Amino acid sequence: MREVARALGVSLSVVQRWVGRAAGQRPDRVDWSRKATSGSRPANRTTREVESLVLTLREQLAKTSDLGEHGAEAIRAALLGQAINNPPSVRTIGRILERSGVLDGQRRVRRAAPPIGWYLPEVAAKRVELDSFDTVSGLLLAGGIDVVVLNGISLHGGLVTSWPQYAVTAVLTASLLVEHWRQFGLPGYAQFDNDNIFQGPHQYPDVIGRVMRTCLLLGVVPVFAPPREPGFQAAVESFNGRWQAKVWARFERITIVELQEHSERYIAAARQRGAMRLERAPSRRPMPQNLVLDLQARPRGTIIFIRRTDDLGYAAVLGHRFLVAEQWSHRLVRAEVDLDHECIRFYALRRREPTLQPLLASHPYVFPRRRFALRE
Repeated sequence: MREVARALGVSLSVVQRWVGRAAGQRPDRVDWSRKATSGSRPANRTTREVESLVLTLREQLAKTSDLGEHGAEAIRAALLGQAINNPPSVRTIGRILERSGVLDGQRRVRRAAPPIGWYLPEVAAKRVELDSFDTVSGLLLAGGIDVVVLNGISLHGGLVTSWPQYAVTAVLTASLLVEHWRQFGLPGYAQFDNDNIFQGPHQYPDVIGRVMRTCLLLGVVPVFAPPREPGFQAAVESFNGRWQAKVWARFERITIVELQEHSERYIAAARQRGAMRLERAPSRRPMPQNLVLDLQARPRGTIIFIRRTDDLGYAAVLGHRFLVAEQWSHRLVRAEVDLDHECIRFYALRRREPTLQPLLASHPYVFPRRRFALRE
């Protein structure tokens, strides 16, 4: 049998099992398709009587328990109260309830995450790039001097940038974006949170701030993430954490100039390490030559707001409430403010079906003609 096992490349126990199955018969006369003669019920499995008792106790406790508890722990306590010898453990009782199909709760269904940029079809298809920007505040230099950092990262290429400053304003942000895009090219979209620096004053309706106007003049679609929603700014928020860990937390008692130098070296090293990823990213448009940014010009193009509707199916955009759909309450929508065609279109968004984004509603919207206040 050992020689046969070596010749066939199997273990000795396998050959012994074959011999036992043959029971002295010729191999061509043995019914090899029949099942094994061993019992299908494991020897250490709880007896049917105990399983039946567990299910009976669960049903009784569900009706008579003062605490209203009828789970595995309550059933084991009841078994101990009846002086049952060697009662099953809590985990064993839980397995009995599970295979009997009497558990009330259901397992959470884990679905695959949607592709990055799923709420913008052009970005999800990797036809255009999206640059995401955010600020880091609450940093203090020696002497209690405040520092604010404007960070940015591209979604597909991972192109990072960082500007530590004493203060970040809309004017400074717009100029830094123009400088960054002049060096690396224009993305299709630029995403921000809803801070006044990026969006403009919130106390007035129909406000298109300096940063938005700069994006529109450059042909970049500004996108604003929904308030208090996780995931949409995950890329730049993750980079914020890396920047604080690799730059800010490594040095103590430094000046703003030294911090900027350390940050520039880190950004250069990060770009060099991610050069291959940047090469595979969607191409960027070059900055127009002899560019003149006329902020007084009437805004043209598209602005996108990712919003969640309220309990009545309304969504707030540019200081106004628009009815999206009564049956689409407390759900995500993509609001596209089309300034050229003077309308706002609302599209349904679902992480479970990221490619299905039907049009829910369209409302006329005319941006008021007024002079842009340079202080905005």
